[in-house]
Amino acid sequence: MYAGTATASVAAAALLGAGTFLLSNTGTPVTDTTAAGHTVAGTHAATARRTAAATGSGVRTAGDPAPARTGGPLVIAHRGASVHAPENTLAAVDKADELGFDWVENDVQLTKDGVLVVIHDTDLKRTTDAEKVFPDRAPWAVKDFTAAEIARLDAGSWFGPQYAGTRVPTLRQYLDRIGHNRQNLLLEIKSPEIYPGIEQATLRVLNQEGWLDSGHVRDRLVIQSFGADSVRKVHEQRPDVVTGFLGTPAVAELPEYAEFADQINPAYTSVSGDYVAAVHALKGPHHKTLRVNTWTVNDAAHARQVSGYGVDGIITNTPDVVRTATGVREAVGAGKAVGVREAVG
Repeated sequence: MYAGTATASVAAAALLGAGTFLLSNTGTPVTDTTAAGHTVAGTHAATARRTAAATGSGVRTAGDPAPARTGGPLVIAHRGASVHAPENTLAAVDKADELGFDWVENDVQLTKDGVLVVIHDTDLKRTTDAEKVFPDRAPWAVKDFTAAEIARLDAGSWFGPQYAGTRVPTLRQYLDRIGHNRQNLLLEIKSPEIYPGIEQATLRVLNQEGWLDSGHVRDRLVIQSFGADSVRKVHEQRPDVVTGFLGTPAVAELPEYAEFADQINPAYTSVSGDYVAAVHALKGPHHKTLRVNTWTVNDAAHARQVSGYGVDGIITNTPDVVRTATGVREAVGAGKAVGVREAVG
């Protein structure tokens, strides 16, 4: 019934400019209710500077709306600003904020004891020191470790020595940080076939952390997955939430997806202007035109190419490069009222 999908693992890009930014958490392992890193004052000062420049009226406060994007595709920082800091960590989130990006993408999985953690791979080998800390625990699958065990791991040294001690954040910690930054979230439920009940668990944490109130659901949250059944489950459990399917269904199958997905989010290598037009010809479960966010575009030439196709958003490890290539601008205040359902959903 559904077109096949494939997962993609993007190799870490060269470290650019990370020497001027450091967010690590050494020492005592974190718990699910504490921050997995230290807030960097300079990061939030940068946020204030960019907001003041855009509005001419001072600093954005915690109660103010985050900027909306106008003038080009929405630029979404893939796993945070992951070319500049270790992917899916609070350091990458803060780097995206420092660079002026309000939409970040992440991946969630379940630990052995049922805690949601933010990590891409289904094993811990590539982005942590699990093999060193737990040498007898091969194949180091996320699902085989407790949250406390994962909290012991170094998730930054693989990227650069200045990130030594950076931790794998729990979803609660991640939500706390992006809430502090006034950022918005494109959340991917990773490998749902491995984690029965992960949809309900994700929605439960989002609700407990205040992310399923009307403001967040309207403007600041999208849940996506490669698993069509997973996306459908989210829609059935919370039909108000904006949802996205990761993949490129055949055009003839798009009406089926439009019953439970607001977005069709294909790999950039599989998208074309005709495909984008076919998606845009349909309306999703919220009676809005289906949207297209394509991934993972990391260079200027491909960013301009997919922008020319008419995509609504570009998911990228290099958001600053894509922003420059596509001419995306920021608009603060009234523009945000357009929200997810116009710009993203």
